[in-house]
Amino acid sequence: MSTSLIILAAGQGTRMQSDTAKVLHQVAGAPLLAHAMKAAEAVEANNTVIVTGHHSAAVSAAALDLNPEAITVEQTEQLGTGHAVAQAAEALEDELGNVIVLFGDTPFISELTLHKMLEERAFHDVVVLGFEAADPGRYGRLVMQGKALERIVEYKDASEQERAITLCNSGVICASARLLFDLVAQLSNENASGEYYLTDIVALARERGLNATAVTCDEAETMGVNSRADLAQAEATFQAAARAEALADGVTLTAPETVFFAHDTVLGRDCIIEPNVVFGPGVTVETGATIRAFSHLEGCHVARGAVVGPYARLRPGAELQEDTRVGNFVEIKNAIIDEGAKVNHLSYIGDAHIGTQTNVGAGTITCNYDGVMKHHTEVGARAFIGSNTMLIAPVTVGDEAMTASGSIINQDVPDGALALARAKQVNKPGLARKLFDKLKAAKAAKAKKAE
Repeated sequence: MSTSLIILAAGQGTRMQSDTAKVLHQVAGAPLLAHAMKAAEAVEANNTVIVTGHHSAAVSAAALDLNPEAITVEQTEQLGTGHAVAQAAEALEDELGNVIVLFGDTPFISELTLHKMLEERAFHDVVVLGFEAADPGRYGRLVMQGKALERIVEYKDASEQERAITLCNSGVICASARLLFDLVAQLSNENASGEYYLTDIVALARERGLNATAVTCDEAETMGVNSRADLAQAEATFQAAARAEALADGVTLTAPETVFFAHDTVLGRDCIIEPNVVFGPGVTVETGATIRAFSHLEGCHVARGAVVGPYARLRPGAELQEDTRVGNFVEIKNAIIDEGAKVNHLSYIGDAHIGTQTNVGAGTITCNYDGVMKHHTEVGARAFIGSNTMLIAPVTVGDEAMTASGSIINQDVPDGALALARAKQVNKPGLARKLFDKLKAAKAAKAKKAE
């Protein structure tokens, strides 16, 4: 049976104290909304509908950027979760399969949990996701009779006996599309908040003689983000899980608590990650590579046997082939570093291709930007780029060529050639002392005048 998702993302998020929509705040380098939308891949969803409200344009744009086939609908008035789900009815009017309702500010619902809900849907008309809360607080309670879910009661409307229940409602619900929208259309707002509660569909279903049940998950999966403190806790939760997974997969983290992963970081087994490494989005590091301390990587690929850092920065488009070396205070952007090549010290390599076994000396800069356009630098195989070389792109340095230290290279260098491009040194005897005397006198006169 097909599955569709409805992701509720209309809330204002006032406790975030932000001009940014709550669901667009990031955990592990991706918006909260992106984490929720990953569920579409987990259940192979036919449709993903995002219900927007506050910051509707920004949330819609982000959703479509994440999935161009997503459908966005706007809840112009925030009248409760049931009312929000009703906004998706027209978009899914032809859907005959299941619908799972998720929340854009709840990023950690697992693939396993979603599949458990779908499995139970084969035997129950409505399936609700619950969790045993360490501190039930103001969560809605799930009132069970054996395996049957009798009703969901919101904290505001619960009796003292019902508030003693520790099985709490996550808000995530699964039902057939037709039943879901039929029940939502019958919701009433006669409650303490005057809102249309999605949770009331359980009681409506039971009144019709239909059955409902609850699937449970770990409380951590249901973590919602409503404040900056929640956001920080969500980040910590993600990082702890990512570090544990990396260690279990055979990655060495010498100081795990100091390494930060993005939502899509991929590390091969036998990688060594030293302390204080930060992975931005889009990084793949292959088996046996080493990322040394205080390096920052984003949008790049590091092949097996490569060594990066310490204090290196790999920016989007950096491609390091096998057994390359990128050393301290080196920045690589949109550049391919071929097998065995070295860029070891204090260099910037951007919009470039460095050939196999080439050595790039300290302080080398590819001058790739003219203020308007970016230009490419091509360095051949087994070349030697002398320290403090400026490569003024577009320029090519051939195979087995050399540049002299301190050169400014603005013309192509043929294979095997040595390029020297620096002004002739001229020494002026005694001139340094004269200049120092003149400058010191001027400084003294200025100080005296100030008195």
